[in-house]
Amino acid sequence: MRHRNAGFKLGRNTSHRRATLRNLVTSIITMDRIETTITKAKASKPLVERMITLGKRGDVHARRQAAAYLLTNESVDRLFAVVAPRYGSRNGGYTRVTRTGARKGDAAEMAFIELIGAEQELNEKAQKRAEARAKKREELQKQLEEQNPPAAEGEGKE
Repeated sequence: MRHRNAGFKLGRNTSHRRATLRNLVTSIITMDRIETTITKAKASKPLVERMITLGKRGDVHARRQAAAYLLTNESVDRLFAVVAPRYGSRNGGYTRVTRTGARKGDAAEMAFIELIGAEQELNEKAQKRAEARAKKREELQKQLEEQNPPAAEGEGKE
């Protein structure tokens, strides 16, 4: 029987599990969306929601509690300045777990965990990445054309 056995052990000892979850929560707050295993996503969901609730409180004590858990000062600043104000009128349910299928190497079930309402920012980031990729592709094409100039028409014909 597993009565009163709540939580996820994730196949790790206590300190490793805590470090893993702190890394996940910090990454979710800084990047709005990460891909991880379903179990890790489910384990980190309540922790992310607790951090956002601290961000909504917004006082000095809440900032210190968040700073004690999150790994970087940038993530704490982003939590209080960007993420928490996004959910001012919402009472919980700040995250979404979306299954993406099996990982190729070990067939682990993967999922995206993302902050709800961050779709606009994520779309802007994806668009910027696509533009950068297109620009890089054009530069590479120019370099290839400079290295291998096409033969002039009529050359070699007699």
